Amino acid sequence: MTIDEIRENFALLDEWDDRYRYVIELGRTLDPMPEQQHSAANKVQGCASQVWLSRQIDRSRNEPRLNYLGDSDAHIVRGLIAILLTLYSGRTPQQILATDAIAVFDEFGFRDHLTPQRSNGLRAMVERIRSDARQALAAAS
Repeated sequence: MTIDEIRENFALLDEWDDRYRYVIELGRTLDPMPEQQHSAANKVQGCASQVWLSRQIDRSRNEPRLNYLGDSDAHIVRGLIAILLTLYSGRTPQQILATDAIAVFDEFGFRDHLTPQRSNGLRAMVERIRSDARQALAAAS
């Protein structure tokens, strides 16, 4: 699924209850994260629920690409992770740093519909991925 498909589906849903259900449904599409990757190193700090993001760097092409698996113990957060990974997973560090995920989530209306704790958690997940991209760029130079 692409971010444009998610955007189109969101536009079809007028009620926030339906949008929440859709986000939860997206969370069910996440690739399973192996149990050993539910580690302290992969845990995202600053989230109210438990969140894990594991990164693999694919160096088989000219530019490295960052691939992610994500998981959470909260259904809605799994959905937010699914949207984030649609934006970021499989992208180059430059593409990740050029993508403003918070602006996309704001466009979908999440700013007004997430609790402050969830918003902070979302920012923590975005910052983790952006930090990984900056590290990958530094390692490549």
